[in-house]
Amino acid sequence: MKEKPFSHKKRLESNKLFTLVLLNDDYNTFEHVIESLVEVCGHDPVQAEQCALITHHKGSCDIKSGSRQILLSMRTGLLDRNLSCEVK
Repeated sequence: MKEKPFSHKKRLESNKLFTLVLLNDDYNTFEHVIESLVEVCGHDPVQAEQCALITHHKGSCDIKSGSRQILLSMRTGLLDRNLSCEVK
């Protein structure tokens, strides 16, 4: 039986890194954001606090890079905690 060739496009897409971006909002507390980043994304408390501050002052912050599937799972966890985020 002949195997189907692995397309070049799929190979490039599987190696591509995506970014999870946290977006600023006016209703979540710093404490809630920091706690969520620690629990969902595996940040240490200092890193989570820095991401929360950057998001507050700049409007958004890249909080994690990786495969699309893993980041979409983290995005779901953050959305469940009412945080605004997107995968780019």
